[in-house]
Amino acid sequence: MNRLLLIPVTATLFCACHSLHDYDKVFKDPHIYSQTVHELNTVVMGNNFSPIVASRNYKYAAVAGYEVIAGGYPGKFQSLAGQVHGLSPLPAPPAGANIDFELAALLAYCKLGEAVTFPEGSMTAYVDSLKQLAKDHGMPNDEFKASVAYADTISAKIMAWARKDRYLETRGAPEYMVNDSPGRWVPTPPAYTSAMEPHWSEIRYLIMDSVREFMPPPPYAFNVTDKNSPYYKEVKKIENKDDSLSDEETWIADFWDDNPFKLNVSGHLMFGTKKFSPGGHWMGITGIAAQKAGADFPTTVCAYAKTSIALFDAFIQCWNIKYIYNTMRPETTIDKYFDPNWRPHLQTPPFPEYTCGHCTISAAASEALTSVFGDHFAYTDTTELEFGIKSRSFQSFRDAAVETQHSRFYGGIHYEYSTIVSHTMGQEIGELLVQRLKMKKD
Repeated sequence: MNRLLLIPVTATLFCACHSLHDYDKVFKDPHIYSQTVHELNTVVMGNNFSPIVASRNYKYAAVAGYEVIAGGYPGKFQSLAGQVHGLSPLPAPPAGANIDFELAALLAYCKLGEAVTFPEGSMTAYVDSLKQLAKDHGMPNDEFKASVAYADTISAKIMAWARKDRYLETRGAPEYMVNDSPGRWVPTPPAYTSAMEPHWSEIRYLIMDSVREFMPPPPYAFNVTDKNSPYYKEVKKIENKDDSLSDEETWIADFWDDNPFKLNVSGHLMFGTKKFSPGGHWMGITGIAAQKAGADFPTTVCAYAKTSIALFDAFIQCWNIKYIYNTMRPETTIDKYFDPNWRPHLQTPPFPEYTCGHCTISAAASEALTSVFGDHFAYTDTTELEFGIKSRSFQSFRDAAVETQHSRFYGGIHYEYSTIVSHTMGQEIGELLVQRLKMKKD
């Protein structure tokens, strides 16, 4: 399939011609929504948001866009109010108002994306280009004003809801306490960064009833002396695998790396390289699927919202497990007890090993997307082309999630049993979302 055509907003985002009167056609093109998601994805990447915090950015923006569509198409889509925790009913469009709900959805998405993203004004130029696009393509002034006003109304309500999710409270919470207990997580090279978001399980989730709802079995007991212990076998398995990766396994590991900030060290020189986070990668997949399926604008908006909610709750549950057990990374174990010169293929991220974040959120996202576009939905994932990694093709979203599971083992950053457990947990979270969320009406 063709890759999404992403046009830089700094140039003319779309062809502007004051004599045109085709604004309705322009804004009903779902591709413009995918471009807007990509724009937020780029801003998030550029400002070094962690994958966990990034999922919050995507979620609130996507829900804001979706609620505009639910308000504009009440016969086809159902509001999330009353379905996700804490969201009260939102205002209906004013009676008699002439609103372009597609433009309003774009503006609401951008407004929330910017509100939970810094620096302030990071999407101003893009928003201005959308508004100019409406004017250049002949949108009447009264319709333009009504659309902006409705976007502002929905955005204000979603922002008020966002402020109560306990995110700000976690900013002042105590840091992770590092100690050298056997098997306990400690910072890893090359940056030796502090543990990331140890209080993320305190954030308000959306569709789960409790972070105790999906509890995997405890990780294998730390044991580096008994060669017959499950832990010892897992350590040797990952050490041996990373020392003998095939070209295909290397490609898989690199394709799903999704490290938003890799610190590169060459002698005394250190520099960072950036990519989309795991959640950002799945936002890209959502756009690719919507384009291939020929989904209309409202269905595309729905797909992004559903996927972002799956990602968000899956991250919360995964981070809950991480900081219950605080398990040491393979790199630390192997370096300390087996081979001080061993390094994983991928750079170890700064948080405990069990459970695997990418495995959990990918399985959850795959269930959300399957519910929208169907199983056995074959597609080519082109999201990594802009980072110099060739595309991979999949027969379904679930197949992609399984490959993600393998990638973390190939990358040397998660034990194989951990990836399996995490995939199962993410799948169960995704299944719960599909069961509970009623969005597109039959």
